[in-house]
Amino acid sequence: MPLPPVWVRRLIIAPVVVVLAAALLLTTPIWLVLALLLSPLVPGHLRVPRLALLAILYLLWDAAALVVLAVMWVASGFGHNIRSPRFQRAHYVITGRFLAILFWFAKWALHLTVDVVGTDPDTALPGRPEIVVSRHAGPGDSFILIHGLINWFQREPRIVLKATLQWDPAVDVLLNRLPNRFISPGRTGTSTLEQQIGETAYGLDDNDAFVIFPEGGNFTPRRRMSAIARLRAKGLADAARKAEKLQHVLPPKPGGLFAAIDAAPDAGVIFVAHTGLDRMMTIADVWQELPMDKRLVMKFWSVPPEEVPTGEEERVAWLYDWWARIDSWIEDNRPAFRPLSTDWTARRSAPTESAGSSAAE
Repeated sequence: MPLPPVWVRRLIIAPVVVVLAAALLLTTPIWLVLALLLSPLVPGHLRVPRLALLAILYLLWDAAALVVLAVMWVASGFGHNIRSPRFQRAHYVITGRFLAILFWFAKWALHLTVDVVGTDPDTALPGRPEIVVSRHAGPGDSFILIHGLINWFQREPRIVLKATLQWDPAVDVLLNRLPNRFISPGRTGTSTLEQQIGETAYGLDDNDAFVIFPEGGNFTPRRRMSAIARLRAKGLADAARKAEKLQHVLPPKPGGLFAAIDAAPDAGVIFVAHTGLDRMMTIADVWQELPMDKRLVMKFWSVPPEEVPTGEEERVAWLYDWWARIDSWIEDNRPAFRPLSTDWTARRSAPTESAGSSAAE
């Protein structure tokens, strides 16, 4: 379905979300009672009420963000100063606050824990711009990564996202006010996709982080096989052979990343690996996975700018070497199944597991 024009998203969809959230807030007890009545008919510990409450909380979160953003728009002179440094910084602060709330929801609903098992010193504190290169395995990883960059590492991220994410009104309004880029593959207009990414990465300062997912989409086995076939069809036999060795990630598309590196030559590169939410791609996946505890394991590697290759062939080999390293790390750190501690049936049948967190590498 094509994305509606901006005026429809701002004047119709966003107000409808706020009104719907207000109605849900008033009727939440009714929906939760209905969910509890349906719960015995569905396998899994309180699966229906937990999912219903999560959906209600997300809608309320979206509506609250829209109200705050509307106040910000009025305070900026009805949008006149919305791009000024003061209001840009205020929007990053708002982003951090709302992502922290969303992260709390996820921790509660999914029994989610996040373990960062290794972080290079350059990742933690601003001091130079960084290009953050992450594997992609579901919408949850994007939210958690941006939450971490803002709230853990005090960064101001710029993100390359798919245009379809603008269906979410809060994401649409907030991220379009900041120096991000929504892209529609195949619909680049007069500029190439690489040019758009380069423009977004240009002018990074010492606390900025440009975020890119070079796989171009979430990992699935079918997408992996299709990507390898496309490499062979383009005559890139060496890249196809390397991609065949990658079991948990898609082969990276280097053009956008290299455009960002060229646009920000003083930036370091941070590679991000994570595993734990790999199977939660869709609402149906969330439905299937919801009764289990979730543990997301993350690792950051920092590459200083002087160690980033400059030649095209050297860069491609360098990127594939890093992707192989990430793939290997995922294989070694995939979390074991952990049933909910409150699910008596699962608890009786599951093996005992230590509750300790991973030690830092």
